[in-house]
Amino acid sequence: MRTVNPVSPRVLRHTPGTLDAINANPPHQFAMRHALVHYASGAVFTFIPKNACTSLRVSLAMANGVIADTSDWTWVHQNNTTFSASLPDLAKATATAIVLRCPYRRLASVFLDKIVSRGNELWTLHRKSRDVIDPDQLTFRDFVAWIRKPGFLRADIHWRPQSDYLVYETYDRVFGMEDLDDFAVFFTEATGQRFIDSRPFSGHVTSCFEQLDTGGHADTPLATLTMEKSRGRLPRASDLFDDALISAVAKTYADDLKLYRSLLGRDGILFPPDDEEDLQ
Repeated sequence: MRTVNPVSPRVLRHTPGTLDAINANPPHQFAMRHALVHYASGAVFTFIPKNACTSLRVSLAMANGVIADTSDWTWVHQNNTTFSASLPDLAKATATAIVLRCPYRRLASVFLDKIVSRGNELWTLHRKSRDVIDPDQLTFRDFVAWIRKPGFLRADIHWRPQSDYLVYETYDRVFGMEDLDDFAVFFTEATGQRFIDSRPFSGHVTSCFEQLDTGGHADTPLATLTMEKSRGRLPRASDLFDDALISAVAKTYADDLKLYRSLLGRDGILFPPDDEEDLQ
């Protein structure tokens, strides 16, 4: 196993410049809960929902010895924070890594995976709207409009901005979702354990669906999309957006777009900005 040389010191993202006690620093506490430790090696991995997070949690559950094989993979859903890092874990980490995702693709994935399937995330949104939302008539355009309202953007971890999850100012390695094979190699090198790609058995993937007819689906109601999904068909992520939605999401997730571009470049962004001014 290759030894990964840790960055020293490992500067935390949310504590410099503050006077608050660390246990009274909500941004740090949130990020620390989503930094997971492999105990034998001391490696720390930040998990972000919709960014291969099930694969990471299953891999760590097996690497930490709490499940024997993938038949017990659903254990992770009740144990999101079981391996959350302590302050000593963060300071002494032997390797650190994070997987980022294009904000447009991540939001489309949340909608097509969680909302269209009428999972808990839809009902979180429904309750937050005080039952104003009609689940049958909700569209992707409506979904974006709702999460842009005050108090909605951080109402669910699946569409909460990725930048909230970073616990370190700098990570040893940053991967895009398109580089998951490289992340798997890093995970094995850092921990000595196999990385488990959960997508074949978890069902948390939309790429296996037949493409629904091309064209705009920003205003296709949920009832139609749910029916089409039951038939094995879904729109492509790009077909959920028009110019107005591209602009709205760019403004809402401006920090995530800047983060992705600064660390991974613009090539992985579904609708890359023309220049730096578009990210201001």
